Amino acid sequence: MNLKAAQDTRSEAQVAARLSHIRIVLINTSHPGNIGASARAMKVMGLQHLHLVTPKNFPCAEATAMASGADDLLERAVLHDSLESALDGCSLVLGTSARMRSLPMPQMDLRSAAKSALSEHEGQHIAIIFGQERAGLTNDEIHRCHQLVHVDTNPDYSSLNLSQAVQVMAYELRMAVIGGAGNTIAPSDWVPVDAGQMEMFFVHLEQTLLDIKFMNPEQPKRLMARMRRLFNRARPDQNEINILRGILTATQQTAQKHDN
Repeated sequence: MNLKAAQDTRSEAQVAARLSHIRIVLINTSHPGNIGASARAMKVMGLQHLHLVTPKNFPCAEATAMASGADDLLERAVLHDSLESALDGCSLVLGTSARMRSLPMPQMDLRSAAKSALSEHEGQHIAIIFGQERAGLTNDEIHRCHQLVHVDTNPDYSSLNLSQAVQVMAYELRMAVIGGAGNTIAPSDWVPVDAGQMEMFFVHLEQTLLDIKFMNPEQPKRLMARMRRLFNRARPDQNEINILRGILTATQQTAQKHDN
């Protein structure tokens, strides 16, 4: 191996290491060919971790054919029966969405999203989720995201194939690694909790709001959607989530004493 080849190998190993904490999550994908094409898009840019939530048809020969040499990613792809499972252990969840629903959420462009993902603490896992081809992310899936990622396209023709969306996201992630400049370094004492702990907090929060009769049990979704947006934007660390859960527990205990 000559010197240039050795440098290229080391460089690619470094890129792969920086991208190793990022998982691409495809939800309820209808066409197996899109799974294969997405795997190809990922491998070309150095991404290795593909997670599939309830795909319509997988494994499938069509997916393998469309992977065009990236079938090793398909073999390692992790299948999930729920989005919650796919997000387990992730501290940052970015959702790709072409349109906003009833409750606006923070949005960023692809380049900003890539920098945000790479600014996470080493060892923290990041999920970038893509919804079903026709409908995109549902409102419930959007509420699991810390922020939404917007692909800036021609407003007169904004249709983007699933694998194309994966490709441009993967490209921006790779460019962010290679460029390396401009990334914000998070404080050393801040490591946000994962999606599973956040979900347990939201369950606890909703029950507490019901216990103190702050929330209307007949119409809980609107308030909880706003509370999710608030706390997902804050992205608490372990100490902070412990404090919040402690406040909720104390509030429930006080409410129970008053009821008695």
